[in-house]
Amino acid sequence: MALPTLSVLGAIKTGELVAPRIPVFIDAEDPLSQTGLEAALKSRPEITLIDLQAVDVHTVAVKAADKFSDYTFQALNSIGNRGCSKIILITDSLTNDRLTEAIEAGVCAVVRRTEATAPRLAQVITRTAMGKAALPPYPLGRTLQQVASHQYGAAVSVDEFAAELSEREARILSLIAEGLDTREIAQQLSYSERTIKNVLHSFISRYQLKNRPQAVAYALREGWI
Repeated sequence: MALPTLSVLGAIKTGELVAPRIPVFIDAEDPLSQTGLEAALKSRPEITLIDLQAVDVHTVAVKAADKFSDYTFQALNSIGNRGCSKIILITDSLTNDRLTEAIEAGVCAVVRRTEATAPRLAQVITRTAMGKAALPPYPLGRTLQQVASHQYGAAVSVDEFAAELSEREARILSLIAEGLDTREIAQQLSYSERTIKNVLHSFISRYQLKNRPQAVAYALREGWI
């Protein structure tokens, strides 16, 4: 049976207000995980499960993978090509060289498989839908520290690393401050427009900002650009 589409999304009452349910697409790399995630989330009143054909800019996607592989990256890009830029990755393995790829592919939150309970996932999904999700220090703390140590040649705490801008983020934000649009930035930096959008989305989500002007203002205030 096909999962419901956006045209039949329900709503839940909050006091006198009616809140629309969050459309959630689940994509696991094995049938057991797929079934388990659907069973865990289908009864949540704030969530409506949808199929791939209904995925769009309003969707929160949940991708489950034992290990972040080329197949995982391709699957994330397929989801992103439908307009979805709010992706939660459930995994216990995300190496240094895959971390940047995950972010570029639209991943804005990571949950360990052992912590992927229905209440925890519902919480992360809600925050992601509100644009408040961010890559947490845990379980990526070790990876972030390794990346920071490699880049700066010394041990750096997760908080210190998170407070810094990557060179690519700084260049993109600087060009936005100069008035360039996504297409012009992509041409100047030789990136795809999708990569530019994903980098900006990651930055905006990480610092819980609302839009590009806020992102530029924040970076200027912190002295990063």
